[in-house]
Amino acid sequence: MQILINGLKTNRAFAVSSFFVLLLIAVALAAPLIAPYDPLEAVMQNAYLPPSAEHLFGTDKLGRDNFSRILYGASYSLSSVLLLVTIIFAVGTTLGVLAGYYGGKVDIVIMRISDMMISFPGMILAIAVAGILGGSLINAIIALTIVTWTKYARLARSMVLKIKKRDFVEAAIVNGGTSTHILWKHILPNILPLMVITAASDIGAMMMELAGLSFLGFGSQPPAPEWGLMLNEGRQQLQTAPWLMIFPGLAIFVTVVIFNLWGDALRDVLDPRQEE
Repeated sequence: MQILINGLKTNRAFAVSSFFVLLLIAVALAAPLIAPYDPLEAVMQNAYLPPSAEHLFGTDKLGRDNFSRILYGASYSLSSVLLLVTIIFAVGTTLGVLAGYYGGKVDIVIMRISDMMISFPGMILAIAVAGILGGSLINAIIALTIVTWTKYARLARSMVLKIKKRDFVEAAIVNGGTSTHILWKHILPNILPLMVITAASDIGAMMMELAGLSFLGFGSQPPAPEWGLMLNEGRQQLQTAPWLMIFPGLAIFVTVVIFNLWGDALRDVLDPRQEE
């Protein structure tokens, strides 16, 4: 925590990107207070209204206010992607640490499963899994977890294999340290910074993939105000009502850019050796 506080003081890029990340989170949390309309309320006589003072981002085919739906979508999309990244981080890091530390059959089983998952194109496999499970946000999260945990597992395993050979770990073993003690006190503290950097850098990519599954019909389902789903709903009216795709697309673009910049800045703060 102290490293992050110091980073806010000394690293301008990290401070600025952190401000925008906090701003996004604040908008998501305050959506019920900011949104001028109910995002699920259909008013058919207001269908396909262009952007105006009354409806800043226009309305959709059911007359729902697009601006309100995008605000609520911030909460929906951000919470979904943060949950997804947290699950992938926990599952992948845990399996990678177990494989690297214990080795033997544990390592063989986990790594062979990892190799099998990597042999398939990630997004194609996610679509297949989500299609089998059925279209829903939870199933989309499960599908992306299944195809993405391998990256974290292999990274964690490689770092654990290096750290295991360090003198302080061997000293802990000689002094009678248990596996649990060594993992918590010596292994995890040394791999967590890079794992956290990786997770932070993946938030933007995971948001794109989650929105992609929703766009294809394998993620969030109507009438949820999710950005990828909103793109799907607006694609048939691209020529007559382009605002239905422009504004959700901009929301995704801005959010992904902010989190990518934040991930790069966080890398510089937590691991200064990576700075160019």
